[in-house]
Amino acid sequence: MLKTFIIGFKDLKLAFRDRAALILMLAAPFLVTVGMGLVTGRFSGTDQSGALNIPVVVVNLDNDAIGNALVEVFNSSELADLLEPTASSDAEAARRQVDEDQIVAAIIIPAGFTQSVIPTNGVASSPIQIEFYANPSRPTSAGIIKTILDGFLARIDEMQIGGLTSITQLIASGKISPQEANQAGAEMGKRFEAGGTTYAETAAIKINSSTTATETNDFDPLAFFAPSMALMFLMYTVSYGGRSILAEETQGTLPRLLATPTTSVQILGGKIFGIFLTGLAQMLILIGASSLFFQLKWGDALGVVLLVCAAVFGATGWGLLITALARTPAQVGSVGTAVMLIFAVLGGSFFQLSNMPPIMQAFSKITPNAWALDGFSTLALGGKLAAIAPPITALLTMGLILFLISAALFGKKNLAQK
Repeated sequence: MLKTFIIGFKDLKLAFRDRAALILMLAAPFLVTVGMGLVTGRFSGTDQSGALNIPVVVVNLDNDAIGNALVEVFNSSELADLLEPTASSDAEAARRQVDEDQIVAAIIIPAGFTQSVIPTNGVASSPIQIEFYANPSRPTSAGIIKTILDGFLARIDEMQIGGLTSITQLIASGKISPQEANQAGAEMGKRFEAGGTTYAETAAIKINSSTTATETNDFDPLAFFAPSMALMFLMYTVSYGGRSILAEETQGTLPRLLATPTTSVQILGGKIFGIFLTGLAQMLILIGASSLFFQLKWGDALGVVLLVCAAVFGATGWGLLITALARTPAQVGSVGTAVMLIFAVLGGSFFQLSNMPPIMQAFSKITPNAWALDGFSTLALGGKLAAIAPPITALLTMGLILFLISAALFGKKNLAQK
């Protein structure tokens, strides 16, 4: 284990002594982030991206408890500085406003939406979905609205699951009979309808716009661009680390290392640890620099650290796989650069994922960029650790699967031959 740590820290020192690597690891993402800040007006006090006072139309055709609650969320005082909502009863007119670039998005709440969630006389209607019609030319602002809407819908799902669990426990404890379950469900629905305003005020808004009851988080465009650029160049870092394995074979240091009382598992583990440490240092330095120079608020500190570790772990898995499949350092460099750019596009570093075709949204799940950006956006909007559990789990699973595949491809013989 000690040898593994020594090899890892040695690779970390070598990476930070390479000036060319430092330019791409730290200087490049930092300067691109600064450029994005200048383009969006972040440093001039203006907001050319529309991240504040975002125009959105809410078409409430439901006119019932949950539809009204969603309207109240978008018109709440907590979001007054972030959104500029207007009400409409014409869904087609709202879509035209989006097409003509008059507004960022239209949220269309269909008739019967509340009844599809809350049982009427113990029976719920067929599922009905809210339509989110977004302007593809304003991806950042549309993403903010989509995040707020997703938070509200997540609370609806929690309500349904919680209600079902409560009824199941009542039946299991014998307090109600199975025949009385529908009536109990209807009673829960009536209680929600009676408390619709409280739900809107205490649920979705707190998740998406504030960290406490009084402190709100205005969405900063750099909260999207800074992690986007850091994650894109993270893929360069992990491929750079993998390239060092093949470079040491060419230079003859790797065979000499294999001739010592050091197992291939320790060597490979040390290299993996070195790649992970380098990526971790890169991300933490960029986060610290953006917080210091731009006063950028990343969100819950523990959540940020855990998400960074998970993102680096997932990206390291891809770096190892590229190295395991390549034969020369040049191949790792060229393939790594291509993967970096492809993952940046697929992962939403340049375009909001919600505005991409469904097939691209599906493919984005293979990238650490998409999962990590989802987590960073959630934290920037006030989400806590529990809210980023899915992306963290996905990134850790991704890294583990890729590590196992890479380990199977390496082995002592293959490592010695490379």
